[in-house]
Amino acid sequence: MEDDLILKVQDLTVELDHQLIIEQLSFTLKKGDTVSILGPNGAGKTVLLKCLLGLLPYKGEITWKKGIKISYVPQRLPFIKDTPLSVRDFFALKQDSSQEMQNIMHAVGFNEEFFARKVDKLSSGQFQRMLVAWSLMDKPQVLLFDEPTTGIDIGGEETIYNLLASLKEKWNLTMLLVTHDLNVVYQYSNHVICLNKQTVCAGPPREVLTPESLYKLYGGGMKYYQHKHR
Repeated sequence: MEDDLILKVQDLTVELDHQLIIEQLSFTLKKGDTVSILGPNGAGKTVLLKCLLGLLPYKGEITWKKGIKISYVPQRLPFIKDTPLSVRDFFALKQDSSQEMQNIMHAVGFNEEFFARKVDKLSSGQFQRMLVAWSLMDKPQVLLFDEPTTGIDIGGEETIYNLLASLKEKWNLTMLLVTHDLNVVYQYSNHVICLNKQTVCAGPPREVLTPESLYKLYGGGMKYYQHKHR
């Protein structure tokens, strides 16, 4: 595998309960990439992440660079949200040093007062930032995010994505991001995969996200707005 090639997916096909979820998907992930997976509900986006983590059966090839460290932030963790543990107790489960925990929590914007708070008292945005911090405790090189702003208001969404962009630069991270938000794709990604069971389009967002490709991806219910950022 090339030095900068972290992941190669070749002809990935997934069938669950006799239903075809993903068909003949191929792509690569290189060091420093931020790749967004864009598509409607039921397109196979979350299933793709679970296959990359080895959690679901599949046909085809998934090849990670040897020795690569991966962390995963799922879409929601309701059973953890209900825990009576404090944030400090929750992170103590990782059995890492207190200083390392503090450094990472500060990196995601939390101060000392936050450590004493109960997990079940956190706002959705705070809880998601806590999960991002948790994912960094293992010093990963690759982060997989499944719609990290689900259930968060618009202001909180911007905070989470700005945080991810900042962490990417600081930690030299490679990211694979499942999202439904075109703003995120344009602003933070250098590559997009439009997925609806099959690859509808793939490439740099401003080249491949045309009105025609978005219509093919979502059907007639999607309004298209040309972005002016950058």
